[in-house]
Amino acid sequence: MSSRPLGVTTGGRQQDDAPSVETPSGKDTAYENFPVGSWLLPAPLRPSVAVYYAFARAIDDISDNPTLSAADKVDRLDGFADALLGRGGDAPGYEKAHTMRRCLDERGITPDHCLDLVAAFKQDATKLRYRDWDDLLGYCILSAAPVGRFLLDLHGGSRHGYGPADALCMALQVINHLQDCRDDYQALDRVYLPLDWMAAEGATVADLGRDRCTPAMRAVIDRTLDATEGLLHEARPLPAGLASRRLAMESAAILDIAWSLVRRLRRGDPLATRIQLSKAAYAWCCIRGATAALFR
Repeated sequence: MSSRPLGVTTGGRQQDDAPSVETPSGKDTAYENFPVGSWLLPAPLRPSVAVYYAFARAIDDISDNPTLSAADKVDRLDGFADALLGRGGDAPGYEKAHTMRRCLDERGITPDHCLDLVAAFKQDATKLRYRDWDDLLGYCILSAAPVGRFLLDLHGGSRHGYGPADALCMALQVINHLQDCRDDYQALDRVYLPLDWMAAEGATVADLGRDRCTPAMRAVIDRTLDATEGLLHEARPLPAGLASRRLAMESAAILDIAWSLVRRLRRGDPLATRIQLSKAAYAWCCIRGATAALFR
């Protein structure tokens, strides 16, 4: 890492011609497969959820920027970790990390749920392939599970611990990988499908660049969906175990969204088009899941 944060002079002022630390992608909450800070959550806690999402979005955008070198990405992400831990004061360029640090202090929540995200996105900068399902889940436990853990800590926890929340968040991450598998490969040369399953089915990485799935790639996607369904079954106890009824309603809605996306990915071709829910289908999943949790 550089000796001082990007865009900061030795006198502590940001240089006019210094590069920006953040690289916004333009993605927002509408891009996500889950309702970020929705009305289902308690109103007093929604600002904290928004702060966490803004932090996560900022560092994810850095790791996904195709114009940055791997070293530059790691350098910027290290800067976010330092700012989150209060190293170097309130260095300019890392405002979302400073806000996140103050939020964590106020809520009494560990910074690990943020530092794990930083570690995951640093890995994205340098690791482009995953040898098997366990290797992929090792990434997801850093890139996805911290989101659920932060929400659980913020809302009073669960009698089941983190396990079901981890399973749901990892399932959502894999679903997102399948939705974006062609773009991830073409834009960033990233492949999140297990290489051993691709080899077993006779698929190649180059098949991800096609405009439709080959039979071999279809088999790999279906195999990945089978494993994802296993995670969703592990996540089923989540709503009933939560201390917060409102978070239970949101988690049940997210479970419904995840199952709906899995069914659509079974029927559709993610190489031909991005498989996602319509606004109406998304809303119906939220209503159906939340209502089931409310009257459970």
